[in-house]
Amino acid sequence: MKGEPWCDGGVTAPASYQVAAEQTGGGSLLAGIVLVLATMTTGVVTGVFGLYANTIMPGLAKTDDRTFVGAFQQIDRAIINPLFMTFFFGALVLTGLAGALHLGAAGRRALPWIAIAFVLYLVVVIITMAVNVPLNDAIKAAGDPDRIDDLARVRRDFDEDRWRAFNWIRVVLTTSSFALLCVALLLHGRRR
Repeated sequence: MKGEPWCDGGVTAPASYQVAAEQTGGGSLLAGIVLVLATMTTGVVTGVFGLYANTIMPGLAKTDDRTFVGAFQQIDRAIINPLFMTFFFGALVLTGLAGALHLGAAGRRALPWIAIAFVLYLVVVIITMAVNVPLNDAIKAAGDPDRIDDLARVRRDFDEDRWRAFNWIRVVLTTSSFALLCVALLLHGRRR
């Protein structure tokens, strides 16, 4: 406004205004928003894998073969939905984008944390696609539990122990990735 010292030609704004402008300009705000979204989506996926590890699979382990096969088939069909897929793949994309947005000198403190989080989460995606998804697809391909002659064989072929072991690896990796992104958020907030 005219008459204010920081608005007259050639006069610089007070330091507090300059700091606020620097924190919201030059991509800092966008980098922060993307980092928050990467952290949130990674946290959601961490929670999903944790629930499988701590509740779903231990509960299913105590059921008979027919219940196990039928319930697992339905759970897997239910989780393949647009919302979960957005979180699952969005966490990887958003973490990569957050890293790219922190490549400048101002973001260098947070960048290593984001980069490691990205690599850990990428390993999770690879494990999911190479181990868990093929096992899920095989049990679904066995067909309707009411029409399966040997449910015990279908359950045995599914290999619960392998699925659970690799899911625990996913839990540890996504939890680590989430923690690293939380550290990156703290560093992002203290960049200046």
